[in-house]
Amino acid sequence: MDIYAILQHLRSGASNRGIRRELGVDRRTAQKYRAWAEEYGLLKGTLPPLEELYQLVEETLPVKEPPQSQSTVEPYREVVVKLREQNVEISAIKARLEERGYQGSYMAVWRFVKQLEPVQPDVTVRVETAPGEEVQVDFGYAGRMRDPANGEERKTWAFVMTLSWSRHQYVEFVFDQKIPTWLRLHRNAFAFFGGVPQRVVIDNLKAGITQACWDDPQVQATYRECAEHYGFLVAPCKPRTPQHKGKVEKGGVHYVKRNFLGGREATTISQANRDVRVWCMTTAGQRAHGTTRKQPLVQFEAVEQAALKPLPETPYDMAEWKQVKLHRDCYVVFDNAYYSAPFRLVGQRLRVRGGSQEVRLYTGDYHLVATHERAREAGERLTNPAHLPPDKVPGLILDRAACQAVAEDIGFSTTALVGRLLADPVMDRLSMVRRLLRLREQVGDERLEAACERALRFDEVSYKTVKRILSQGLEAEGENVVTAEIPPAERFVRGAQELLGHLWSGASWN
Repeated sequence: MDIYAILQHLRSGASNRGIRRELGVDRRTAQKYRAWAEEYGLLKGTLPPLEELYQLVEETLPVKEPPQSQSTVEPYREVVVKLREQNVEISAIKARLEERGYQGSYMAVWRFVKQLEPVQPDVTVRVETAPGEEVQVDFGYAGRMRDPANGEERKTWAFVMTLSWSRHQYVEFVFDQKIPTWLRLHRNAFAFFGGVPQRVVIDNLKAGITQACWDDPQVQATYRECAEHYGFLVAPCKPRTPQHKGKVEKGGVHYVKRNFLGGREATTISQANRDVRVWCMTTAGQRAHGTTRKQPLVQFEAVEQAALKPLPETPYDMAEWKQVKLHRDCYVVFDNAYYSAPFRLVGQRLRVRGGSQEVRLYTGDYHLVATHERAREAGERLTNPAHLPPDKVPGLILDRAACQAVAEDIGFSTTALVGRLLADPVMDRLSMVRRLLRLREQVGDERLEAACERALRFDEVSYKTVKRILSQGLEAEGENVVTAEIPPAERFVRGAQELLGHLWSGASWN
Protein backbone atom coordinates (compact mmCIF):
# COMPACT_ATOMS: atom_id res chain seq x y z
CA MET A 1 0.00 0.00 0.00
CA ASP A 2 1.38 3.40 -1.00
CA ILE A 3 1.26 5.43 2.23
CA TYR A 4 2.68 8.44 0.44
CA ALA A 5 -0.25 8.52 -2.03
CA ILE A 6 -2.78 8.21 0.80
CA LEU A 7 -1.19 11.14 2.65
CA GLN A 8 -1.28 13.28 -0.50
CA HIS A 9 -5.04 12.69 -0.85
CA LEU A 10 -5.64 13.31 2.86
CA ARG A 11 -3.66 16.57 2.71
CA SER A 12 -5.69 17.71 -0.30
CA GLY A 13 -8.94 17.35 1.68
CA ALA A 14 -10.27 14.23 -0.04
CA SER A 15 -12.94 12.30 1.81
CA ASN A 16 -12.65 8.66 2.82
CA ARG A 17 -15.13 7.78 0.09
CA GLY A 18 -13.07 9.70 -2.48
CA ILE A 19 -9.87 7.93 -1.39
CA ARG A 20 -11.65 4.60 -1.81
CA ARG A 21 -12.73 5.60 -5.30
CA GLU A 22 -9.27 6.89 -6.37
CA LEU A 23 -6.94 4.41 -4.66
CA GLY A 24 -9.15 1.39 -3.99
CA VAL A 25 -8.52 1.69 -0.22
CA ASP A 26 -11.32 0.68 2.13
CA ARG A 27 -12.96 3.64 3.88
CA ARG A 28 -12.15 2.22 7.32
CA THR A 29 -8.51 1.89 6.33
CA ALA A 30 -8.54 5.47 5.01
CA GLN A 31 -10.01 6.64 8.33
CA LYS A 32 -7.28 4.76 10.24
CA TYR A 33 -4.57 6.55 8.24
CA ARG A 34 -6.38 9.91 8.69
CA ALA A 35 -6.34 9.54 12.48
CA TRP A 36 -2.70 8.43 12.45
CA ALA A 37 -1.68 11.39 10.23
CA GLU A 38 -3.48 13.88 12.50
CA GLU A 39 -1.76 12.38 15.57
CA TYR A 40 1.72 12.89 14.09
CA GLY A 41 1.01 16.22 12.38
CA LEU A 42 1.35 14.97 8.83
CA LEU A 43 -1.73 16.69 7.34
CA LYS A 44 -0.11 20.12 7.33
CA GLY A 45 3.32 21.50 6.72
CA THR A 46 6.16 19.77 4.88
CA LEU A 47 6.30 16.01 4.79
CA PRO A 48 9.50 14.34 6.03
CA PRO A 49 11.78 12.57 3.52
CA LEU A 50 10.37 9.34 2.13
CA GLU A 51 12.71 7.04 4.04
CA GLU A 52 11.82 8.77 7.36
CA LEU A 53 8.12 8.55 6.55
CA TYR A 54 8.21 4.79 5.99
CA GLN A 55 10.31 4.29 9.11
CA LEU A 56 7.63 6.17 11.08
CA VAL A 57 4.97 3.89 9.63
CA GLU A 58 6.91 0.76 10.64
CA GLU A 59 7.42 2.06 14.18
CA THR A 60 3.97 3.56 14.92
CA LEU A 61 1.55 1.79 12.58
CA PRO A 62 2.42 -1.94 12.65
CA VAL A 63 0.46 -4.17 10.35
CA LYS A 64 -1.52 -6.82 12.11
CA GLU A 65 -0.72 -10.16 10.55
CA PRO A 66 -3.49 -12.76 10.38
CA PRO A 67 -3.18 -15.60 12.85
CA GLN A 68 -1.17 -18.54 11.53
CA SER A 69 -2.31 -22.09 12.06
CA GLN A 70 0.43 -24.55 13.03
CA SER A 71 1.42 -27.17 10.47
CA THR A 72 0.54 -30.75 11.24
CA VAL A 73 4.18 -31.60 10.45
CA GLU A 74 5.61 -29.22 13.08
CA PRO A 75 5.86 -31.92 15.82
CA TYR A 76 8.14 -33.86 13.48
CA ARG A 77 10.43 -30.94 12.56
CA GLU A 78 13.66 -32.56 13.78
CA VAL A 79 12.92 -35.75 11.85
CA VAL A 80 12.18 -33.84 8.63
CA VAL A 81 15.31 -31.71 8.95
CA LYS A 82 17.50 -34.78 9.48
CA LEU A 83 15.97 -36.63 6.51
CA ARG A 84 16.36 -33.64 4.19
CA GLU A 85 20.03 -33.37 5.17
CA GLN A 86 20.31 -36.91 3.80
CA ASN A 87 18.58 -35.80 0.53
CA VAL A 88 15.53 -37.98 1.21
CA GLU A 89 12.62 -37.20 -1.13
CA ILE A 90 9.40 -35.72 0.25
CA SER A 91 7.32 -38.82 -0.53
CA ALA A 92 9.77 -40.94 1.45
CA ILE A 93 9.70 -38.43 4.32
CA LYS A 94 5.91 -38.76 4.46
CA ALA A 95 6.27 -42.54 4.70
CA ARG A 96 8.81 -42.24 7.54
CA LEU A 97 6.51 -39.81 9.40
CA GLU A 98 3.56 -42.18 9.04
CA GLU A 99 5.68 -44.82 10.74
CA ARG A 100 5.84 -42.38 13.67
CA GLY A 101 2.08 -41.75 13.76
CA TYR A 102 1.68 -38.89 11.26
CA GLN A 103 -1.80 -38.80 9.66
CA GLY A 104 -1.60 -35.66 7.55
CA SER A 105 -1.45 -35.20 3.76
CA TYR A 106 1.45 -35.21 1.34
CA MET A 107 0.86 -31.50 0.52
CA ALA A 108 1.23 -30.59 4.19
CA VAL A 109 4.66 -32.25 4.19
CA TRP A 110 5.54 -30.57 0.88
CA ARG A 111 4.58 -27.09 2.22
CA PHE A 112 6.54 -27.66 5.42
CA VAL A 113 9.67 -28.67 3.50
CA LYS A 114 9.38 -25.64 1.21
CA GLN A 115 9.18 -23.37 4.25
CA LEU A 116 12.33 -25.00 5.60
CA GLU A 117 14.13 -24.62 2.27
CA PRO A 118 13.09 -21.38 0.60
CA VAL A 119 13.99 -21.19 -3.08
CA GLN A 120 16.98 -19.01 -3.77
CA PRO A 121 16.52 -16.53 -6.62
CA ASP A 122 18.47 -17.23 -9.81
CA VAL A 123 20.91 -14.35 -9.79
CA THR A 124 23.03 -13.45 -12.79
CA VAL A 125 26.18 -11.37 -12.45
CA ARG A 126 27.31 -9.60 -15.62
CA VAL A 127 31.05 -9.89 -16.25
CA GLU A 128 32.74 -7.16 -18.25
CA THR A 129 36.24 -7.50 -19.69
CA ALA A 130 39.00 -5.15 -20.76
CA PRO A 131 39.70 -4.44 -24.46
CA GLY A 132 41.54 -7.33 -26.13
CA GLU A 133 41.08 -9.60 -23.13
CA GLU A 134 38.49 -12.05 -24.42
CA VAL A 135 36.54 -13.43 -27.35
CA GLN A 136 33.63 -15.84 -27.14
CA VAL A 137 33.06 -18.57 -29.74
CA ASP A 138 29.95 -20.53 -30.65
CA PHE A 139 28.40 -22.69 -33.38
CA GLY A 140 24.75 -22.41 -34.36
CA TYR A 141 22.62 -24.27 -36.90
CA ALA A 142 22.10 -22.05 -39.96
CA GLY A 143 19.70 -24.11 -42.06
CA ARG A 144 20.64 -25.54 -45.45
CA MET A 145 22.89 -24.02 -48.11
CA ARG A 146 24.02 -25.26 -51.50
CA ASP A 147 27.40 -26.90 -51.91
CA PRO A 148 29.20 -25.18 -54.83
CA ALA A 149 30.91 -28.46 -55.70
CA ASN A 150 27.74 -30.33 -56.66
CA GLY A 151 24.81 -27.94 -56.18
CA GLU A 152 23.26 -30.08 -53.42
CA GLU A 153 21.77 -28.48 -50.31
CA ARG A 154 23.50 -29.46 -47.08
CA LYS A 155 23.13 -28.72 -43.37
CA THR A 156 25.13 -25.63 -42.47
CA TRP A 157 26.48 -24.19 -39.22
CA ALA A 158 27.35 -20.59 -38.40
CA PHE A 159 30.66 -20.05 -36.60
CA VAL A 160 30.61 -16.79 -34.63
CA MET A 161 33.54 -15.24 -32.76
CA THR A 162 32.61 -12.10 -30.78
CA LEU A 163 35.03 -9.74 -29.04
CA SER A 164 33.67 -9.33 -25.51
CA TRP A 165 34.52 -5.65 -25.09
CA SER A 166 33.59 -4.04 -28.42
CA ARG A 167 31.11 -6.79 -29.52
CA HIS A 168 32.65 -6.72 -33.01
CA GLN A 169 32.29 -10.19 -34.53
CA TYR A 170 33.43 -12.58 -37.25
CA VAL A 171 30.96 -14.98 -38.91
CA GLU A 172 31.60 -17.88 -41.30
CA PHE A 173 29.35 -20.70 -42.51
CA VAL A 174 30.63 -24.28 -42.73
CA PHE A 175 29.30 -27.76 -43.47
CA ASP A 176 30.86 -29.53 -40.47
CA GLN A 177 32.40 -28.98 -37.04
CA LYS A 178 35.43 -31.24 -37.46
CA ILE A 179 38.85 -30.42 -36.04
CA PRO A 180 40.42 -29.11 -39.30
CA THR A 181 37.39 -26.86 -39.82
CA TRP A 182 37.50 -25.62 -36.23
CA LEU A 183 41.17 -24.66 -36.52
CA ARG A 184 40.75 -23.04 -39.93
CA LEU A 185 37.92 -20.88 -38.56
CA HIS A 186 40.13 -19.63 -35.73
CA ARG A 187 42.88 -18.78 -38.18
CA ASN A 188 40.43 -16.90 -40.42
CA ALA A 189 38.87 -15.03 -37.49
CA PHE A 190 42.22 -13.86 -36.09
CA ALA A 191 43.25 -12.70 -39.55
CA PHE A 192 39.93 -10.79 -39.84
CA PHE A 193 40.54 -9.02 -36.51
CA GLY A 194 44.22 -8.50 -37.26
CA GLY A 195 45.25 -9.78 -33.83
CA VAL A 196 44.74 -12.35 -31.08
CA PRO A 197 42.89 -11.95 -27.76
CA GLN A 198 44.28 -13.13 -24.46
CA ARG A 199 41.53 -15.68 -23.88
CA VAL A 200 39.08 -17.66 -26.02
CA VAL A 201 35.87 -18.77 -24.30
CA ILE A 202 34.36 -21.89 -25.86
CA ASP A 203 31.78 -24.49 -25.02
CA ASN A 204 32.69 -28.15 -24.75
CA LEU A 205 32.52 -29.35 -28.35
CA LYS A 206 34.80 -32.28 -29.18
CA ALA A 207 36.99 -30.27 -31.58
CA GLY A 208 38.18 -28.18 -28.63
CA ILE A 209 37.63 -30.20 -25.43
CA THR A 210 38.00 -33.98 -25.36
CA GLN A 211 36.68 -34.30 -21.78
CA ALA A 212 34.12 -31.78 -20.54
CA CYS A 213 34.94 -31.42 -16.85
CA TRP A 214 34.67 -28.19 -14.88
CA ASP A 215 37.53 -29.07 -12.53
CA ASP A 216 40.03 -30.33 -15.12
CA PRO A 217 38.86 -30.10 -18.77
CA GLN A 218 41.06 -31.92 -21.29
CA VAL A 219 41.95 -29.73 -24.28
CA GLN A 220 42.11 -31.49 -27.65
CA ALA A 221 45.79 -31.91 -28.61
CA THR A 222 45.58 -30.05 -31.93
CA TYR A 223 43.66 -27.16 -30.38
CA ARG A 224 46.24 -26.94 -27.59
CA GLU A 225 48.95 -26.69 -30.26
CA CYS A 226 46.99 -23.96 -32.05
CA ALA A 227 46.60 -22.02 -28.78
CA GLU A 228 50.34 -22.22 -28.15
CA HIS A 229 51.09 -21.01 -31.69
CA TYR A 230 48.85 -17.93 -31.38
CA GLY A 231 49.44 -17.37 -27.66
CA PHE A 232 45.86 -17.44 -26.35
CA LEU A 233 44.37 -19.23 -23.34
CA VAL A 234 41.53 -21.70 -23.77
CA ALA A 235 38.66 -21.05 -21.33
CA PRO A 236 35.98 -23.77 -21.55
CA CYS A 237 32.56 -23.04 -20.11
CA LYS A 238 31.15 -25.12 -17.30
CA PRO A 239 29.11 -27.92 -18.93
CA ARG A 240 25.48 -26.97 -19.68
CA THR A 241 25.99 -23.28 -18.86
CA PRO A 242 25.57 -21.36 -22.13
CA GLN A 243 25.04 -18.14 -20.15
CA HIS A 244 28.80 -18.15 -19.44
CA LYS A 245 29.30 -17.03 -23.04
CA GLY A 246 26.15 -14.95 -23.34
CA LYS A 247 27.81 -12.25 -25.45
CA VAL A 248 28.14 -14.65 -28.38
CA GLU A 249 25.13 -16.82 -27.45
CA LYS A 250 22.57 -14.00 -27.60
CA GLY A 251 24.31 -11.14 -29.37
CA GLY A 252 26.12 -13.44 -31.81
CA VAL A 253 24.47 -16.64 -33.04
CA HIS A 254 20.89 -15.56 -32.29
CA TYR A 255 21.48 -12.16 -33.87
CA VAL A 256 22.92 -13.75 -37.01
CA LYS A 257 19.86 -16.01 -37.28
CA ARG A 258 17.36 -13.21 -36.73
CA ASN A 259 19.03 -10.55 -38.81
CA PHE A 260 21.34 -11.91 -41.51
CA LEU A 261 19.62 -15.27 -42.08
CA GLY A 262 16.09 -14.07 -41.36
CA GLY A 263 13.98 -14.43 -44.54
CA ARG A 264 17.06 -15.14 -46.66
CA GLU A 265 16.53 -17.49 -49.61
CA ALA A 266 18.78 -20.51 -50.08
CA THR A 267 22.13 -19.70 -51.68
CA THR A 268 25.57 -21.23 -52.03
CA ILE A 269 27.72 -21.29 -48.93
CA SER A 270 30.47 -19.35 -50.71
CA GLN A 271 28.06 -16.55 -51.60
CA ALA A 272 26.69 -16.50 -48.04
CA ASN A 273 30.21 -16.14 -46.64
CA ARG A 274 30.96 -13.22 -48.94
CA ASP A 275 27.71 -11.53 -47.94
CA VAL A 276 28.12 -12.11 -44.21
CA ARG A 277 31.60 -10.58 -44.30
CA VAL A 278 30.06 -7.35 -45.62
CA TRP A 279 27.23 -7.65 -43.08
CA CYS A 280 29.74 -7.84 -40.19
CA MET A 281 31.35 -4.58 -41.31
CA THR A 282 28.08 -2.71 -41.99
CA THR A 283 24.80 -3.83 -40.43
CA ALA A 284 26.26 -5.65 -37.44
CA GLY A 285 29.34 -3.49 -37.00
CA GLN A 286 27.62 -0.11 -37.27
CA ARG A 287 24.44 -0.77 -35.27
CA ALA A 288 23.91 0.63 -31.78
CA HIS A 289 24.51 -2.47 -29.65
CA GLY A 290 21.63 -3.29 -27.30
CA THR A 291 23.86 -3.52 -24.22
CA THR A 292 26.77 -1.16 -24.80
CA ARG A 293 24.68 1.39 -26.79
CA LYS A 294 27.74 1.92 -28.97
CA GLN A 295 28.75 0.83 -32.47
CA PRO A 296 30.89 -2.35 -32.29
CA LEU A 297 33.03 -1.56 -35.33
CA VAL A 298 33.76 1.97 -34.10
CA GLN A 299 34.71 0.67 -30.65
CA PHE A 300 36.90 -2.00 -32.19
CA GLU A 301 38.80 0.34 -34.52
CA ALA A 302 39.17 3.09 -31.90
CA VAL A 303 40.26 0.99 -28.91
CA GLU A 304 40.20 -2.80 -28.99
CA GLN A 305 42.16 -3.54 -32.16
CA ALA A 306 45.29 -1.97 -30.68
CA ALA A 307 44.87 -4.06 -27.50
CA LEU A 308 45.01 -7.40 -29.35
CA LYS A 309 48.23 -9.41 -29.49
CA PRO A 310 49.98 -9.24 -32.88
CA LEU A 311 49.56 -12.18 -35.23
CA PRO A 312 52.52 -14.62 -35.45
CA GLU A 313 54.76 -14.36 -38.50
CA THR A 314 53.20 -17.44 -40.10
CA PRO A 315 49.65 -18.79 -39.79
CA TYR A 316 49.13 -21.97 -37.83
CA ASP A 317 49.95 -25.09 -39.87
CA MET A 318 46.69 -26.87 -39.27
CA ALA A 319 47.45 -30.32 -37.94
CA GLU A 320 45.25 -33.28 -37.12
CA TRP A 321 46.01 -35.58 -34.18
CA LYS A 322 44.99 -39.23 -34.07
CA GLN A 323 45.88 -42.32 -32.09
CA VAL A 324 46.76 -45.28 -34.31
CA LYS A 325 48.26 -48.74 -33.90
CA LEU A 326 51.69 -49.65 -35.26
CA HIS A 327 51.05 -52.83 -37.22
CA ARG A 328 53.40 -55.80 -37.51
CA ASP A 329 54.69 -54.53 -40.87
CA CYS A 330 56.08 -51.45 -39.01
CA TYR A 331 53.58 -49.01 -40.55
CA VAL A 332 50.74 -46.89 -39.20
CA VAL A 333 47.80 -45.86 -41.35
CA PHE A 334 46.95 -42.16 -41.38
CA ASP A 335 44.71 -40.42 -43.90
CA ASN A 336 44.82 -43.48 -46.21
CA ALA A 337 48.63 -43.45 -46.42
CA TYR A 338 51.30 -45.55 -44.67
CA TYR A 339 54.12 -44.26 -42.47
CA SER A 340 56.91 -46.34 -40.90
CA ALA A 341 57.88 -46.28 -37.22
CA PRO A 342 60.58 -48.15 -35.24
CA PHE A 343 59.89 -51.90 -35.21
CA ARG A 344 60.42 -52.09 -31.43
CA LEU A 345 57.07 -50.27 -31.02
CA VAL A 346 55.02 -52.81 -33.01
CA GLY A 347 51.66 -53.39 -31.35
CA GLN A 348 51.66 -50.08 -29.45
CA ARG A 349 49.31 -47.15 -30.03
CA LEU A 350 51.13 -44.06 -31.29
CA ARG A 351 50.03 -40.44 -31.54
CA VAL A 352 50.10 -39.05 -35.08
CA ARG A 353 50.32 -35.35 -35.83
CA GLY A 354 49.41 -34.76 -39.45
CA GLY A 355 50.36 -31.30 -40.66
CA SER A 356 50.05 -29.94 -44.18
CA GLN A 357 53.76 -30.56 -44.88
CA GLU A 358 54.86 -33.36 -42.57
CA VAL A 359 53.62 -36.19 -40.36
CA ARG A 360 55.14 -36.81 -36.93
CA LEU A 361 54.75 -39.93 -34.83
CA TYR A 362 54.92 -39.86 -31.03
CA THR A 363 54.64 -42.40 -28.24
CA GLY A 364 51.81 -42.08 -25.75
CA ASP A 365 53.88 -39.68 -23.64
CA TYR A 366 54.63 -37.45 -26.67
CA HIS A 367 58.18 -38.71 -27.30
CA LEU A 368 58.96 -38.11 -30.98
CA VAL A 369 59.91 -41.36 -32.76
CA ALA A 370 59.48 -40.61 -36.48
CA THR A 371 59.10 -37.75 -38.95
CA HIS A 372 57.93 -38.09 -42.57
CA GLU A 373 56.89 -35.81 -45.38
CA ARG A 374 53.11 -35.75 -45.84
CA ALA A 375 51.96 -38.31 -48.43
CA ARG A 376 50.67 -36.71 -51.62
CA GLU A 377 48.20 -39.42 -52.58
CA ALA A 378 46.22 -42.24 -51.00
CA GLY A 379 48.04 -45.55 -50.67
CA GLU A 380 51.52 -43.98 -50.69
CA ARG A 381 54.02 -45.74 -48.42
CA LEU A 382 56.77 -43.68 -46.75
CA THR A 383 59.60 -45.73 -45.26
CA ASN A 384 62.66 -44.99 -43.17
CA PRO A 385 64.90 -48.10 -43.46
CA ALA A 386 66.18 -47.51 -39.94
CA HIS A 387 62.68 -48.30 -38.63
CA LEU A 388 62.76 -51.87 -40.00
CA PRO A 389 64.44 -54.98 -38.52
CA PRO A 390 68.05 -55.09 -39.84
CA ASP A 391 67.65 -58.57 -41.32
CA LYS A 392 64.64 -57.40 -43.34
CA VAL A 393 66.10 -54.24 -44.82
CA PRO A 394 68.11 -55.67 -47.74
CA GLY A 395 65.14 -57.56 -49.05
CA LEU A 396 63.18 -54.33 -49.15
CA ILE A 397 65.63 -51.77 -50.50
CA LEU A 398 68.17 -53.81 -52.59
CA ASP A 399 66.68 -54.27 -56.05
CA ARG A 400 68.74 -55.43 -59.04
CA ALA A 401 70.12 -51.98 -59.81
CA ALA A 402 70.95 -51.32 -56.15
CA CYS A 403 72.74 -54.68 -55.86
CA GLN A 404 74.84 -53.90 -58.93
CA ALA A 405 75.74 -50.50 -57.44
CA VAL A 406 76.82 -52.08 -54.15
CA ALA A 407 78.94 -54.62 -56.00
CA GLU A 408 80.67 -51.86 -57.98
CA ASP A 409 81.47 -50.16 -54.70
CA ILE A 410 83.20 -53.34 -53.45
CA GLY A 411 85.34 -54.14 -56.48
CA PHE A 412 85.77 -55.41 -60.06
CA SER A 413 85.53 -59.14 -59.29
CA THR A 414 82.45 -58.73 -57.12
CA THR A 415 80.82 -56.69 -59.87
CA ALA A 416 81.58 -59.40 -62.44
CA LEU A 417 80.33 -62.23 -60.24
CA VAL A 418 77.11 -60.38 -59.34
CA GLY A 419 76.57 -59.54 -62.99
CA ARG A 420 76.79 -63.22 -63.99
CA LEU A 421 74.34 -64.24 -61.27
CA LEU A 422 71.81 -61.59 -62.23
CA ALA A 423 72.17 -62.49 -65.91
CA ASP A 424 70.90 -66.04 -65.41
CA PRO A 425 68.16 -66.43 -68.05
CA VAL A 426 66.18 -69.03 -66.10
CA MET A 427 66.59 -68.54 -62.33
CA ASP A 428 65.95 -65.33 -60.40
CA ARG A 429 69.12 -65.13 -58.30
CA LEU A 430 68.42 -61.72 -56.70
CA SER A 431 68.02 -63.20 -53.19
CA MET A 432 71.36 -65.06 -53.62
CA VAL A 433 73.05 -61.79 -54.60
CA ARG A 434 71.61 -60.04 -51.53
CA ARG A 435 73.00 -62.73 -49.22
CA LEU A 436 76.38 -62.54 -50.97
CA LEU A 437 76.59 -58.76 -50.59
CA ARG A 438 75.70 -58.98 -46.89
CA LEU A 439 78.97 -60.90 -46.40
CA ARG A 440 80.80 -57.56 -46.62
CA GLU A 441 79.39 -56.71 -43.17
CA GLN A 442 81.15 -59.81 -41.75
CA VAL A 443 84.49 -59.90 -43.61
CA GLY A 444 84.91 -56.47 -45.19
CA ASP A 445 85.20 -55.42 -48.82
CA GLU A 446 88.79 -56.60 -49.37
CA ARG A 447 88.24 -60.24 -48.38
CA LEU A 448 84.91 -60.43 -50.23
CA GLU A 449 86.53 -59.05 -53.39
CA ALA A 450 89.38 -61.63 -53.13
CA ALA A 451 86.93 -64.48 -52.60
CA CYS A 452 84.88 -63.45 -55.65
CA GLU A 453 88.09 -63.26 -57.73
CA ARG A 454 89.03 -66.85 -56.71
CA ALA A 455 85.54 -68.16 -57.46
CA LEU A 456 85.68 -66.58 -60.94
CA ARG A 457 89.12 -68.08 -61.59
CA PHE A 458 87.78 -71.57 -61.07
CA ASP A 459 84.45 -70.77 -62.71
CA GLU A 460 82.50 -71.57 -59.51
CA VAL A 461 80.00 -68.69 -59.58
CA SER A 462 77.73 -69.18 -56.56
CA TYR A 463 77.05 -67.83 -53.08
CA LYS A 464 77.97 -71.16 -51.48
CA THR A 465 81.39 -71.19 -53.15
CA VAL A 466 82.22 -67.64 -52.05
CA LYS A 467 81.08 -68.33 -48.51
CA ARG A 468 83.14 -71.59 -48.35
CA ILE A 469 86.25 -69.75 -49.60
CA LEU A 470 85.80 -67.16 -46.84
CA SER A 471 85.04 -69.66 -44.08
CA GLN A 472 88.17 -71.73 -44.97
CA GLY A 473 90.34 -68.64 -45.50
CA LEU A 474 91.27 -69.68 -49.06
CA GLU A 475 90.82 -66.27 -50.67
CA ALA A 476 94.55 -65.49 -50.11
CA GLU A 477 96.12 -68.86 -51.19
CA GLY A 478 97.03 -68.05 -54.77
CA GLU A 479 96.50 -70.87 -57.30
CA ASN A 480 95.36 -73.60 -54.87
CA VAL A 481 92.40 -75.53 -56.26
CA VAL A 482 89.27 -75.16 -54.34
CA THR A 483 87.60 -78.42 -55.32
CA ALA A 484 89.01 -82.01 -54.86
CA GLU A 485 91.77 -83.10 -57.32
CA ILE A 486 90.46 -85.14 -60.31
CA PRO A 487 92.42 -88.39 -61.08
CA PRO A 488 93.99 -88.81 -64.53
CA ALA A 489 91.59 -90.07 -67.13
CA GLU A 490 92.00 -93.60 -68.59
CA ARG A 491 90.44 -95.25 -71.56
CA PHE A 492 89.11 -98.10 -69.39
CA VAL A 493 89.45 -98.48 -65.68
CA ARG A 494 89.32 -102.26 -65.82
CA GLY A 495 91.61 -104.44 -68.00
CA ALA A 496 90.39 -106.51 -70.93
CA GLN A 497 91.08 -109.81 -69.19
CA GLU A 498 88.96 -108.68 -66.20
CA LEU A 499 86.09 -107.71 -68.38
CA LEU A 500 86.24 -110.49 -70.96
CA GLY A 501 88.19 -113.27 -69.24
CA HIS A 502 86.10 -116.09 -70.65
CA LEU A 503 86.92 -114.87 -74.12
CA TRP A 504 90.58 -114.21 -73.48
CA SER A 505 92.95 -116.11 -75.87
CA GLY A 506 96.14 -114.29 -75.23
CA ALA A 507 95.64 -111.97 -78.14
CA SER A 508 96.33 -108.33 -77.55
CA TRP A 509 93.38 -105.96 -76.97
CA ASN A 510 93.04 -103.14 -79.33
